[in-house]
Amino acid sequence: MLSRRKFLTTVGAVAAGTVVAGPLKAAIKSSGKKLKLVLIGTGVRGNSFWGKRIIKEYGDIVEFVALVDHNPGRLKYAANYIGVDKNCGLYNSFEDMIKKEEPDLIMVTTTDATHHTYIVKSLAAGVDVLTEKPMTTDEDKCQEILDAESKYKRKVIVAFNYRWSPYNTKIKEMLDRGDIGDVVSVDFTWMLNTSHGASYFRRWHGQREHSGSLLVHKSTHHFDLLNWWLNSEPQEVFAYGDLEYYGRNPEKKGVNCRNCNEKSSCKFYWDITKSRGDYERYVMHEKHDGYIRDNCLFRPEINIYDKMNVSIKYANNVYANYMLTTYSPWEGWRIAFNGTKGRLEAFLDVPYLEKANLSQDELHAAEMDQSENQKKEGKPIILHKLWDKAETLNVPYSRGGHGGGDVRLHNQIFLHPEKEDEFKHMAGTRDGAMSILIGVAARNSIETGKPIQIGSLTHLQPRAKRVL
Repeated sequence: MLSRRKFLTTVGAVAAGTVVAGPLKAAIKSSGKKLKLVLIGTGVRGNSFWGKRIIKEYGDIVEFVALVDHNPGRLKYAANYIGVDKNCGLYNSFEDMIKKEEPDLIMVTTTDATHHTYIVKSLAAGVDVLTEKPMTTDEDKCQEILDAESKYKRKVIVAFNYRWSPYNTKIKEMLDRGDIGDVVSVDFTWMLNTSHGASYFRRWHGQREHSGSLLVHKSTHHFDLLNWWLNSEPQEVFAYGDLEYYGRNPEKKGVNCRNCNEKSSCKFYWDITKSRGDYERYVMHEKHDGYIRDNCLFRPEINIYDKMNVSIKYANNVYANYMLTTYSPWEGWRIAFNGTKGRLEAFLDVPYLEKANLSQDELHAAEMDQSENQKKEGKPIILHKLWDKAETLNVPYSRGGHGGGDVRLHNQIFLHPEKEDEFKHMAGTRDGAMSILIGVAARNSIETGKPIQIGSLTHLQPRAKRVL
């Protein structure tokens, strides 16, 4: 019979990247007891990916015993949207929930700056945690999480779904295999368009006190990919960044798209009332906490960067250059790895390099779509060997669920945590820390004009090779 302690051990092993014995699903079915989950934070990511999809795909082995959110209206909406059992508790505070419930796993999907609060409280209560990226937003909060995990002997899984995409995994496979020899440098460019990119400045993400800036909130995905692909950890960071397109208009204070008198002339006008989900999830419950989902992109409260350039020196002496732009005409990314035996190039959604079949407005919606029957297509990875012709590999790719990463992450956690994973996709606190610390160091470098040593931020000292 599967005990609570057995499950905690299993999830802890998953977070640590180790193999555990016995299929979890079979053990749960034989015990007749479902895994007891708690979701903290009922925004769109929590409701859909960590809520509704979990019930739909794994409802035979898991159940939500509680939802937690400070906004009572949004909490009730989430219960209905996710489809939780009538016995699922709805709480406005963690403390009230933990007094009454005994969860097996707590999932944290609150605003970034509060992740650490619920991670630490959960670990102190003896419960393992799954947190959305980024793990947290600054070095002090990061150290709190590291200390709590060590003190309370529980584990944290960080949900880096981009790793799990088959396209990104193929890049990892080729680098690990030594197809271009030892990697010596990387050039990584990520472009956000005026639809998806602008949306960050419309939401809470546009204020550093909530998101840590896009160098933490968004770039944590990209920095984690670099760390994982290179199988190393960052040592030193130098960066430039500025806010020169969005924000900084004192006349826009308190304005949102619904009551703006420039609707007819503003190219960024967004009618939230046309999105039933956003209207019912956010607009109908503004009265409870004052959170406005369709804020003006040019309000003076915005204090994050909208263009960023980061240089990273890895502990294995690889140099990486990274650029993020938030108001590009098109959205996509491209990366090039230079090695001692050649060069590997990869890219997605670069319009002049591949035929686009979606509009810029549709791209992000398609990526967030969790449907598993989306059309698969071949996406290229180009391998250049020194003194040889270039070879193009076509990798099967489907856009939905973050390039197929979402379903694979879920399956590893809820169906077969015992499955051997050659490429070590699962991420714990050290991976979560090394990802955000690049963004934190970049932010500190922009402010001071000096390079920042990663080892100066927390007690973690960079390793030339990741220890799995």
